[in-house]
Amino acid sequence: MPVSLCVVDEPGEWPLQAPNLQVVSAREYLTDPRYSSLPRCRVYNLCRSYRYQTAGYYVSLLAEARGHKPLPNVATMQDLRFPSVARAMSGDLDDVMDRALAHLQSGRTSLPVYFGRSLNARYDRLARSLFNLFPVPLLKAHFVRGEDGWELHSAVAISMDEVPAAHREVVLQHANQYFSHPSATRSRKAPARYRMAILRDRKDPTPPSDEEALERFCDAAERLRISAELISEDDYGELAEFDALFIRETTAVNNPTYRFARRAEAEGLVVIDDPDSIVKCTNKVFLAELLRRHDIPIPTTLILHRNNVDEVRRTLGLPIVLKQPDSAFSLGVVRVDTDEQYIEQTRRLLETSDLLIAQEYVRTDFDWRIGILDRRPLFACQYFMARNHWQVYHHHGNGEAAYGPYKALPVELAPRRVVQTALRAANLIGQGFYGVDLKVVNGRCYVIEVNDNPSVESDVEDRVLRETLYDRVMEVFLKRLDERREGREA
Repeated sequence: MPVSLCVVDEPGEWPLQAPNLQVVSAREYLTDPRYSSLPRCRVYNLCRSYRYQTAGYYVSLLAEARGHKPLPNVATMQDLRFPSVARAMSGDLDDVMDRALAHLQSGRTSLPVYFGRSLNARYDRLARSLFNLFPVPLLKAHFVRGEDGWELHSAVAISMDEVPAAHREVVLQHANQYFSHPSATRSRKAPARYRMAILRDRKDPTPPSDEEALERFCDAAERLRISAELISEDDYGELAEFDALFIRETTAVNNPTYRFARRAEAEGLVVIDDPDSIVKCTNKVFLAELLRRHDIPIPTTLILHRNNVDEVRRTLGLPIVLKQPDSAFSLGVVRVDTDEQYIEQTRRLLETSDLLIAQEYVRTDFDWRIGILDRRPLFACQYFMARNHWQVYHHHGNGEAAYGPYKALPVELAPRRVVQTALRAANLIGQGFYGVDLKVVNGRCYVIEVNDNPSVESDVEDRVLRETLYDRVMEVFLKRLDERREGREA
């Protein structure tokens, strides 16, 4: 079993009793040749200071040079030196902070975090989140209440000398528990076979998966011994360290998701959504041509440009639905009911794209969504139109959106023609993860679009399959990872 070292200034201050843990002084670790040759060593740096060129700084620096795994590492030390960097990194904590601190009346507060734990169980989730973001044994976070909620003002590493005397016994208890019982914040219970990065954007107003769904994806990965880590666009340089990339962020060719998918594919990772699917699904002009060429039923659809504005109006009549080629979540999609609206909206939309989609308006009470994964149906859901609106999403001018109700049901109970049409459409794209939107009118089924990044939100799309939905997604990743490994070893 790999050795773990707890490196401190004065070993007598840390009477730890965890198995496979050695408490050594910083001087010993830095100067004794025995420690430079230890293989697979985990180094927990509990020195009093991590300032540049102090003993604590050099413990983590040399640990990295020796191939050991220090906590904290030098990058974390540097991040904590600059409050602006710590604040920029804390975007992932917004919801957790607001929930944990909502009851406080004051506009400022501090939270000590000892080995990923809080003295008050009420703050344990926030403490774990802080520890995951800034993996430092002893940390103190300072928060302020801003206009949009609680914000992290600063986070600083502290030493045992800075821990109040009344807390020290609890700190030692947390330390012994941390070293004796590996937790989810530190390592997996079983050695991971693969590492997966899950790309998400906490600032996305309409993310494809909410926080609870992301946690369920991570749990499903762990059950298959895949170590899943949530990453952001700031982690682009670390992609090569992973074996798989799962994109849970709204995709587009001109945003970081496509760049991530391309880089991951080039590095040999298993990728969903793959870059080819992103290109094909995020452009409605391409989809319209593809579906029409393969006789997939779609509403009457024309490609609109500056030279056929009048012709499209005469052919389709009113109302007409106009779509930007790269629209998502109903953004960039408008219905025009009068000639004046048609002229105004076509002029506006053609300013950003040379081609638009013009489609006959097909009224239904709900849209079908069939989730397709690896060329097999995964889930079925009915999305009803938002109240007093013609779309599922009703985007208001203030940036907020209203949603219609939904109904999830087993794929087996969805109309057979709906599922088969969805499969035909998705199979034209590839073998990734797709959400096919369809309407049924007078017994005829029409494909509206194929999404490469379908929504999977807790208690919505997973309402029927529950944890099994997440397991099936991760099983596809595992199958492809195993196939890729076997191909390399052949």
